[in-house]
Amino acid sequence: MIVDRDRLQQNIAQMQSLADGRGVRLRPHIKTHKCVEIAQLQLAQGALGVTASKVEEALVFIAAGVRSVTVAYPIVDRRKLARLLRGAQAHGTELRVVVDSAAGFEALTRGSQDAGTVVGAFVEVDVGLRRCGLTEHDPQLVPLARAVHENPTTKFMGLLSHAGHAYAASSREEVAAIAAEECQILQRVRQHLEKAGIPVPEVSVGSTPTVLASDSYDGITEIRPGNYVFLDRTPVRLGLATMAQVALSVVSTVVSRNDDFLIIDAGSKVLSSDLGAHGTAGVDGYGLAFTESGEQLQVVRLSEEHGFVARGGADLPIGTRLRIVPNHSCPVVNLADELVVVSDGEVVGRWRVAARGAL
Repeated sequence: MIVDRDRLQQNIAQMQSLADGRGVRLRPHIKTHKCVEIAQLQLAQGALGVTASKVEEALVFIAAGVRSVTVAYPIVDRRKLARLLRGAQAHGTELRVVVDSAAGFEALTRGSQDAGTVVGAFVEVDVGLRRCGLTEHDPQLVPLARAVHENPTTKFMGLLSHAGHAYAASSREEVAAIAAEECQILQRVRQHLEKAGIPVPEVSVGSTPTVLASDSYDGITEIRPGNYVFLDRTPVRLGLATMAQVALSVVSTVVSRNDDFLIIDAGSKVLSSDLGAHGTAGVDGYGLAFTESGEQLQVVRLSEEHGFVARGGADLPIGTRLRIVPNHSCPVVNLADELVVVSDGEVVGRWRVAARGAL
């Protein structure tokens, strides 16, 4: 697993510049890289904290000294919540979580009472992905926000959303429309809560495509993109990035060949079988393969340990190295123990994927 350090640093700097220019705070999602060294680069550029998906993932970065962590995932298991709260208390970490149900709120209040602490909590709003969160017209939204606001063991942080359905879009313009709709929904919910006497301090959105495509951040206080550090075939397909910006690739070797395929030593256990985020299938095949001279081929099939690269007119000998750009960098990184960091073709570091398998 290869990371181009120069591209990585440029991607980090560009996103921080975008956030600063739009007057919003950046709290990157570390599920993409799961790597402490990359989080440190993001924080050094100006990120105010990080976002994590799972409790065990968050604990890795809490233990590494990150001062503020949002777990953007409903935590309904009190044992997991207790571990998270103990870790945050032990390291003096600001902890923020999300709720989208009465059951999740009950687990949170009991956990914070047991820990003797006050926990910041967002109410998650479903802006179209149909995964987690309450829709803007859900009759439980205002009562849940009020409960978080009024309970002495919780602090209402505001609203949080993830427009992940943007990954299934077909163009930059379609992504921009989804981003605009997300902002409009959150504006309406915020106004509704404020009219009900519930202050909304923060409005947090996340997803690399919508952040890159958005024309306006009106009413938004924070962005939580993750994929931007590496990028992959999806933002390239959407016209939001170029292949020259993609910082993550997999180096593989041709181990066999036949009339139809070059067989490489990177199968689904390396490239994953993901065709796109959230089950979308916006790209063909399982990665793009590049020769040293820049010739582009496609990984069209996968076995667990083997990849099938369509030969086309390529006549590459066994032993040839190919650089694979994956469909979706996030699950691919979670399959690796370390990232080999290169600059100008030279290895300059090896960074552990510290939160690999932290589920």
